[in-house]
Amino acid sequence: MTRALYSLCGADERRFFSPHCWKAVMALAHKGLDFEEIPTTYARIRAIGGGVSSIVPVLDDNGRLIPDSFDIALYLEEVYPERLSLFNGEGGKALSRMVEGYSQMIIHPAIMRIALLDIHANLDEEDKAYFRESREARLGKPLEVVAADSEAEKASFSAKLEPLRHMLKFQPYVGGQTPLFADYIVFGALQWLRVSAGLAMLAADDPVMAWFERCLDLHQSCGRTVTAA
Repeated sequence: MTRALYSLCGADERRFFSPHCWKAVMALAHKGLDFEEIPTTYARIRAIGGGVSSIVPVLDDNGRLIPDSFDIALYLEEVYPERLSLFNGEGGKALSRMVEGYSQMIIHPAIMRIALLDIHANLDEEDKAYFRESREARLGKPLEVVAADSEAEKASFSAKLEPLRHMLKFQPYVGGQTPLFADYIVFGALQWLRVSAGLAMLAADDPVMAWFERCLDLHQSCGRTVTAA
C-alpha cells in the first residue's frame, strides 16, 4: 500500500511548519500507519491530484485523496477502526470540534501576529510573493505593520492558553489519560509557533510546556523531527 501526506514546507524542505499538517502527521502516527511526507510549497499545492485542493494537508491513501486535517482524522477513524481511536466515540468528535474552534479562533491569530515575518522569511521566493499578497489582503495591512505588535502579542500569548492550563490540573492530556485528536489540534498550533519562531514566550515550568513536551515525545518523538526556530 502506498500512503503519502502532502505537507507544507518552506525553502528548506525539511522544515514542515503548517499546524494543520502536523495534526495529520500526529493522527497517522497515532493510528500506527506508515506514510511518506511529501514536501509541498504553496505553489505546488494546486498540482496535487490535478487540483483536488487549494490547501494542505492532503492524504493520498493508495490513490484516495482526502484534504483537510479534520477530514483526514475522520477518514482514518472510519477506514482503520481496528487501530487506536482518535476520538473514542462521537463525544470525542464533538470535543475536537470545540477545541478546533478555540485553536483557530484564539491561538492561531495570535501566532500569526507573532510569527508572520518569520514564516515569510522561511519561504522560497515564489511563495514569499504569494504569502505577502494573500496575507496582506486578508489582514488589510502590510506584514510589517501587523508584525510591529509582535512583542505585545508575545507578552499576552500565555494568557490565551489558560483554558488548556486549567484542564491540565485534572488530566495529562486533552483526551484524558491518553491523547486524542483534540490534543493534536492544539499541539499543531504550538508546533507551528515552535518551528517558525520558537516558544521563548512560555515559561519552562508552564504546565502547557510540560504537556507540549509530552506530545513531542509521542509516537517515537515524531514531533521532534523538525527542530525549533
